[in-house]
Amino acid sequence: MFRESIDVSCSIIRGGSSKGVFFLENSLPPHGELRDKILLAAFGSPDARQIDGLGGANSLTSKVCIVGPSQRDDADVDYTYGQVSIDKAMIDWKGNCGNMISAVGIFAVQNNLLKAVEPLTNVRIYNTNSNKIIHVTYPVKDGRVLSEGDYSIPGVPGTGAKLKVEFFDPSGSVTKKLLPTGNTKDTISLGENKIFTVSMVDSGNPVIFVKAEDLGMNGTELPAEIESAPGILNTLEEIRSICAELSGIVSDRKDALSKSPAYPKICIVSEPKDYINSEGALVKAEETDLLARMAALQKMHKTFAVTAAVATGAASKIKGTIVNEIVGDKISETLIIGQPYGPMEVTIHMEDGKIIKEGIYRTARKIMDGNVYIPYSKLEV
Repeated sequence: MFRESIDVSCSIIRGGSSKGVFFLENSLPPHGELRDKILLAAFGSPDARQIDGLGGANSLTSKVCIVGPSQRDDADVDYTYGQVSIDKAMIDWKGNCGNMISAVGIFAVQNNLLKAVEPLTNVRIYNTNSNKIIHVTYPVKDGRVLSEGDYSIPGVPGTGAKLKVEFFDPSGSVTKKLLPTGNTKDTISLGENKIFTVSMVDSGNPVIFVKAEDLGMNGTELPAEIESAPGILNTLEEIRSICAELSGIVSDRKDALSKSPAYPKICIVSEPKDYINSEGALVKAEETDLLARMAALQKMHKTFAVTAAVATGAASKIKGTIVNEIVGDKISETLIIGQPYGPMEVTIHMEDGKIIKEGIYRTARKIMDGNVYIPYSKLEV
């Protein structure tokens, strides 16, 4: 019988302030060109609108998660994350997404990869991208993970069940070093007397921190305002590209955009100030420990990535980084980040001067199950 397409089962699940498409590992070919072609077609990439696929034309909704049983003694499931480019035919497999990892247990239980036990089930997840273990604790009733609850997170309407996400030994997720360049600060020159001091920390994901004042900003700006400012996104990408080379993520800064568009990430930080959040509400300076805005895939992130929060938490504990200089020694175990939608908490647990675990709370909800149809024409080599 003639067929124009293949169909692949999948689920769309919101995890934290992101949304992704989940696939069982055994429903896809092994890692390689064919798998990438299937996934790019599923998302409708490359196309700025992703009109012919499941992607939402936004970095927060162009995420793929592949889940399967784990062979490790310290994990229940394996999870592979990909940031699907919107306008390019590529998927960046280098890093992790902390928001999406909060949804992994929902998908795993639904597909019988492990049994959920009341009242709480701790799912041990091995992230293949970063070679790290993350635990997520879910409330359970009648063998099902609960989504409804009274906990709210910035950037997500309404409330949901409170999920605890814990990153164990998060340092060196991509570069294998907590300080990828070996320095707490680096000086970046863009020519024409444009010199920036940055800090780069790899915990959860590699993240570059630059002061808002060095960019001519005050730190309270929202993403749309930053994107409309002349030259800011280009400046951030230039800094990011140089740091990608300095950290060894790419061998030549000229290749950063094409070979590693998602990593390292870059954040604009400043001391606490009053600001109006993306929903029009006032956030008082005393409610936060610092302000932060993040760029992702050469656009401003509408909220703030969980892995960026993990990196910010780590940076707050490292003497000499820009983040530590802003927050000082007042932070004990909880850092409160003032992101575009409001305060976001990350906990940092240390032993003998080493970060052993970082945690954050999320909500997650399954949106749909079904099949995505992939035209054979999209799979031609």
